[in-house]
Amino acid sequence: MKIFRISLLILLTLIAAFAIYIYKGEIPASIVDAKYANEASQFLVMDNGARVHFRDQGNMSGPPVVLVHGSNASLHTWEPWVQILGQDYRIVTMDLPAHGLTGATPDKDYSGEGQVKTVNAVVEHLNINEFTLGGNSMGGGVTWQFAMAYPKKVNAMILVDASGFPRFWEAVSVMRAKQTAGQEKESPLVFTLLGQSWFRAISKYMDPYYLTKQGVESAYNHSHVVTDELIDRYYELALREGTREATLSRFSGTRADYDPVDADIFTQPTLVMWGREDSLIPIDVAYMFDEAIANTTLVVYDDVGHMPMEEIPQQSAEDVLKFLKRLPN
Repeated sequence: MKIFRISLLILLTLIAAFAIYIYKGEIPASIVDAKYANEASQFLVMDNGARVHFRDQGNMSGPPVVLVHGSNASLHTWEPWVQILGQDYRIVTMDLPAHGLTGATPDKDYSGEGQVKTVNAVVEHLNINEFTLGGNSMGGGVTWQFAMAYPKKVNAMILVDASGFPRFWEAVSVMRAKQTAGQEKESPLVFTLLGQSWFRAISKYMDPYYLTKQGVESAYNHSHVVTDELIDRYYELALREGTREATLSRFSGTRADYDPVDADIFTQPTLVMWGREDSLIPIDVAYMFDEAIANTTLVVYDDVGHMPMEEIPQQSAEDVLKFLKRLPN
């Protein structure tokens, strides 16, 4: 019994030490907001009580372009484009619910529909009635969903390594299942883990730094733009008070059973931009978009991952400018 008690005590001590080592508390919202807001930051309180962080920048007399970030990201991903496109265009960006400085919302609506409502609330607040809408990853999905809901407001779409139509999902799953060992790209581990209930049960208390670092490095295809500052941005925004729980809530929901999308309804000129080395959404989805939507321009970047607007900002922004200048006035 004495040996058992000693062994149990050692085990409990090790567990306690491990818990202390991996535990990471939240960062007060005021501290995160002070660091990641700037002079362009504005805040809109929606009818549901959500306080949405957005920025309205660039040439205020130019045609408006609204940009929507991806999952676990923030409006900061668009800042390189803001500096370039903003010389001629009015650029509106925002943090979606459960992200950035918007964070958790009172109604805990982190669905695609809730994201579309957020985009609409911002553009209505700014009295922007017609605009080009672009999005990266999850934000690309929000883009085409918004265009379905408000087709008259969207005069063009920009899909940057975007989440695809529902019918694309099964095809992508089949492609991944056919991959053999050695063919898989290194993808952000955090998205796989967040899909597991056991991980969500403990991750509310874990220090996510190393998962954040691995996720950013793989999403950005180990680009030279991945700095300690960039990793810290993702890390600190993820730990902003309330955001971790909001993220877990977002991932704990079942994937929505979207109705089939008739791509013929998308009559807007559409720019499809993709990094060939995307480890999150494979290049095959770019070709699916190009085939499904009638009026598309497809641009593929070699040696680029999931974030062309940050990995190769000048080149990708120039392609956007070429596309925008071709749009009818």
